[in-house]
Amino acid sequence: MSDSGRRGRSRISLFAVKRLAPRLRAHRPALAGAGVCLLLSTAIGLAFPLIVRYLMDAAFGNGDAALLGTIALGLLGLFVLQGVFNFGETYWLGATGERVVTQLRDELFSKLVALSPGFHAGRTSGELTSRLASDCSTLQQIMGHQIAELVRQGLFLVGAAILLTLLHWQLMLTTLTVAPVVVLAGFALGRLLRRRSTEVQDRLAAAHAVADEAFGQIEVVQGFVREEWERERYRAGIGTALDAALSRAVVRALLFGILTVVAFGGIVVVLWQGGRLVLAAQITAGQLVSFLLYAFSVAAAIMALASLWGSYQEAQGAARRVFDLLDRESEIVDPEAPESIAGDGPPEIAFEGVSFRYGEGEPWALEGIGATIAPGEVVALVGPSGAGKTTFASLIPRFWDVTEGRVSVRGIDVRASGVAELRSRIGIVPQDHPLFAGTIGENIAYGRPDADRPAIEAAAEAAHAREFIERLPDGYDTRVGERGVRLSGGQRQRIAIARVLLKGPEILILDEATSGLDAESEALVEEALQHASTGRTTVIIAHRLRTVRRADRLFVLDRGRLVDSGPHDALIARCELYARLYEGQQLA
Repeated sequence: MSDSGRRGRSRISLFAVKRLAPRLRAHRPALAGAGVCLLLSTAIGLAFPLIVRYLMDAAFGNGDAALLGTIALGLLGLFVLQGVFNFGETYWLGATGERVVTQLRDELFSKLVALSPGFHAGRTSGELTSRLASDCSTLQQIMGHQIAELVRQGLFLVGAAILLTLLHWQLMLTTLTVAPVVVLAGFALGRLLRRRSTEVQDRLAAAHAVADEAFGQIEVVQGFVREEWERERYRAGIGTALDAALSRAVVRALLFGILTVVAFGGIVVVLWQGGRLVLAAQITAGQLVSFLLYAFSVAAAIMALASLWGSYQEAQGAARRVFDLLDRESEIVDPEAPESIAGDGPPEIAFEGVSFRYGEGEPWALEGIGATIAPGEVVALVGPSGAGKTTFASLIPRFWDVTEGRVSVRGIDVRASGVAELRSRIGIVPQDHPLFAGTIGENIAYGRPDADRPAIEAAAEAAHAREFIERLPDGYDTRVGERGVRLSGGQRQRIAIARVLLKGPEILILDEATSGLDAESEALVEEALQHASTGRTTVIIAHRLRTVRRADRLFVLDRGRLVDSGPHDALIARCELYARLYEGQQLA
């Protein structure tokens, strides 16, 4: 391993604590209260063996029954106080952990929804939701329990060691002989435990991704009778996670087995040596019991610290995954001083020497594109599959940034404008017409949450959706199910169009909005789209060429290049590629 790799591995030992500590600063009063309770509770725990010493001597030494009762009552009172302190500590730390993790989840979700489509294209939604759920829960354990236990056991270890030394330093040396073995075992196996735990989380995330994909495409799964195949895929995923979890269990069991033998074996030696001292009348029975209780405290503290170290190592992978996502910078960012693209009426869109590819070393998806779309013009992008039509359209709202050249709206480079302002002026009707699992009214108002019911109804009517909506039992309050599964394709598409109409964009992008619809739905959607395009600069991604006759111009793309442009009739006469595509679809 390289020096940099070793340095990186050593730094990660405190990675989770370093990254979580700044988030705890706002909760200092609660943490201070928990700290005070922790100190007082630990002090009572350390005082217990000393009090037991006097209790034992009162019982077996001088037989003082009154003193015995007084000491017993004092112990009960101390335990009641300890219970109160433990309650305060547990509540304050638990509440702080819940608040911090809630904030962490909020920040993580906000980061994920802001990252560009390029980031999401390489990851499954199941993997990302696993980071929000299981990884954040793992970090909650650090803040709500592990840090407090680390401090508590550290105090027990130091306090008990000091008191043991004061009681009998020779026995103290015997007790501490087991410490190096425990520490070495904890560190060695703890590192292995961290690697195993990271592997478990990664494999579980992959299994969750399989389940998420199957649930999202349940109609396809059931339509092709692939339920058993999906079951096997999920079983295989959780099976590999189980293998990793069993391997982690072996490491954890080995760690605690070694600690138990070493720690309590040391106590047996101390008990034997202390018994000889009692027989020699060098210490009293009460002193021996007190010493043994402290020795147990030391052993238990060492084991607890080793256990916490193992748990912390398990949390390291979760912390790394969560904060790697939080630290990730979006490829699409606002400039320091955004320029406004506001203006009257629909804008002009210009592509000036635009070339684009999705990654370094990948082929060009677009190359040398130069084209201008006039204000209010309807342009259709046509060409064979893979020609670059969708890529062309996705550069306008900056889902991706150009590799070379520039895309401008009203003469301003879209990279110089604010992302939010740019996209607020663009309406997109995608091919797969997805909806959210809310009501019809909420879906239409998604782009304008403050819209009132009359505005929502007007948009639905313009999209030819009002008639079918009002026939539903709950009308606009009808819940559509996940991705709108309770509605037909034509109904979902008309709601998607109503959503865009209510937004009122200046630029409209339509990705074959009538694809897959029956004749009646297609006619209604086409009429709605005709209305939606009026007074807007419109770009249509056309896969079925009979739908583009209403376009003012057609851009013919092939292998990422703009090979021709013009109205339908002119292209039929002069563009061999377009004529071949059109005739091929007419004969199909």
